[in-house]
Amino acid sequence: MGMSTSHRDAKDAQADKDQLAAVRVAVDEVDEQIVALIGRRERLIRIAGTLKADSAEVRAPGRVERVLEHVKATAEAKDIDPEIVTETYQAMIAAFTRLELDVYKAGN
Repeated sequence: MGMSTSHRDAKDAQADKDQLAAVRVAVDEVDEQIVALIGRRERLIRIAGTLKADSAEVRAPGRVERVLEHVKATAEAKDIDPEIVTETYQAMIAAFTRLELDVYKAGN
């Protein structure tokens, strides 16, 4: 005799909940790695901010465009959604540009 449909559905629902919990743990681990890399990038941006000649060099739209092209190409080569990567980098670059401008202004 087989399991009743409601028992099987409950078992499937629990398996889904368990799988979702495991995925969330993995996402949290990835987030910790990303935060560590953002911290590394922040340290480098702080150094760069002390080396720039003026605020236009901090904003560097040509450099921003090259970074976005590079990460988009990298995403495509790794079969990662380039739109997600590009949007993420646009937000990150905006935040880091503000930081770098603050660092530049504090040094001048």
